[in-house]
Amino acid sequence: MCGIVGYVGKRDAQPLIISGLEKLEYRGYDSAGIAVLEADEVRTTRVEGKLAVLKQRLDVQTRNGSSPIGIGHTRWATHGRPSDDNAHPHRAGRVSLVHNGIIENYVALRTDLQKRGAVFTSETDTEIAAHLLNSFLEAGEDPFQALKDACAELIGSFAFLAFDSQHTDRLLVAKNATPLIIGQGKDEMFVASDIPAVLEHTRDIIILEDGDVAEVRVDAIVIESAAGPVVRESQKITWDPVTAQKGGYKHFMLKEIHEQGPVVAETIRGRLDMEQQCVAIPEIGLSLDQLNQIERVVMVACGTAWHACLVAKFYFEQLTGIACEVDYASEFRYRKPVLTDNTLVIVVSQSGETADTLAALELANESSHTLAICNVLGSSIARKAHNVVYTYAGPEISVASTKAFTTQLTLLHLLAVHIGVVRGVLSSQLQSELVKQIIHLPSALDEALQIESGVRAAAKHFSRAEGFLFISRGICYPIALEGALKLKEISYIHAEGYPAGELKHGPIALIDEHMPVIALVQNSDIYHKTVSNLKEVESRGGQLVIVTDQAPDQEMRDLATVVIRVPHISEVLSPILFSIPVQLFAYYVAVFNGTDVDQPRNLAKSVTVE
Repeated sequence: MCGIVGYVGKRDAQPLIISGLEKLEYRGYDSAGIAVLEADEVRTTRVEGKLAVLKQRLDVQTRNGSSPIGIGHTRWATHGRPSDDNAHPHRAGRVSLVHNGIIENYVALRTDLQKRGAVFTSETDTEIAAHLLNSFLEAGEDPFQALKDACAELIGSFAFLAFDSQHTDRLLVAKNATPLIIGQGKDEMFVASDIPAVLEHTRDIIILEDGDVAEVRVDAIVIESAAGPVVRESQKITWDPVTAQKGGYKHFMLKEIHEQGPVVAETIRGRLDMEQQCVAIPEIGLSLDQLNQIERVVMVACGTAWHACLVAKFYFEQLTGIACEVDYASEFRYRKPVLTDNTLVIVVSQSGETADTLAALELANESSHTLAICNVLGSSIARKAHNVVYTYAGPEISVASTKAFTTQLTLLHLLAVHIGVVRGVLSSQLQSELVKQIIHLPSALDEALQIESGVRAAAKHFSRAEGFLFISRGICYPIALEGALKLKEISYIHAEGYPAGELKHGPIALIDEHMPVIALVQNSDIYHKTVSNLKEVESRGGQLVIVTDQAPDQEMRDLATVVIRVPHISEVLSPILFSIPVQLFAYYVAVFNGTDVDQPRNLAKSVTVE
């Protein structure tokens, strides 16, 4: 979710780039930098901190004229701590480069480049891309060919923007799974990670597609895909500034639902060692001995974060062998929980300012190890926990949490794998298999969004219902709770989530032909038990919307009014993928009912008081 801005043209690049980066500040970041050409010399300025710090640094520098070309970046640290050295742009010989995304094979590439004499000055995978591109340029290749050859050696998701100090009439661009656009002006060109950065200067926008590489000059744009040269038609953008900040989406919530693939990639980034096929989370802060001595994990949270903890209970008990319990922060803080120095208390909060969770953390700090799962850098919970691991979801504007939830699930899964290996519960072979599954998660989330039109149709059909039941079993049961919560939050329609096996213990009395039931049916060893529960609903006239990650058979189609299919990676990751349809369903029901999606009544984004 970092910001990228580049310029080539007749105006001074520096103020244009800084202005563009300011338009992307809503994304969140912890460092910033810019590289511009001045009097045939490249000047790079990088700082830890906000753009205000970068501007102060630039203000005291002596300039050698205006800059016809430059690139800038705002970074939210994911691979390497926030620092001047880790900030972008990175320099390697002739190359200045900024990057968003994950280079999965960075370890192998770094080793090879070091053998060839490359000297690295940062902890980032981005610097590897700069050195790789520079190696092809130094071998005598044309810049565009060098870009294509460099990209061919990279595995992962990435968006690059670079320029060559010996060919300063062009920007080099590559896009794979991370957004980049080109803005066409008069005698000038812009490149950015999002449209708001350039909308002040041009409304003619080319949206690059995955696999595209481009050479951008003032008077020409050359784009190639894997299949060869392509033409990407320019689009005329008519958004106002607020709509532009939403990326053209009607609401922030829908934009944030669609960001889940990229932000989960950010959560994963730097935490998977692809060479060793293992999870590495040094931020956890506990020694191997301390992790081995943990006898109990207690997870504490509120609202949506509490549902993430319910899923994580399955993760921890299955993958670490440690007894795990989940508690509401508002209840935890007002009793006398039994905590020891062999207890690990994990608090989960998007904002890091939730009052009940903060109070629970302060209580746990007195006698146990504490670990915060948080999205906002420098928040109160992040500062007060013994250790903190960030989700890197970027700013979440809509009150109803979506991308923060899926990044919490992803990070909690990574933690469980890491601790399971440390404690000897998971074999290296099983860890390797889990890592392979995790690396496919961002693309699977993008694929899951292809169901949007089907979910929208189902939401329209049922939008006037007065109540809903959400049911599931096993590890996806908490997603039924989350689906019901989302619907209540933004549509104001009563909804309840239940384990499907609990229907006979009360909820079945509610079911008739007026009661839609949203059933999450996962591909697992309890599939047939869940289908039996669905038959209980169908026999009482309930209307079933079945969401499943397996090919629906005739029996399922006969039971359901609507069947919606999401991708399948594994049973353990299915809750993350099932989150997409329940979020979209709640969103579209709210839209059809005309409620305020992003700021629902009576709710606040961060509950900082009791």
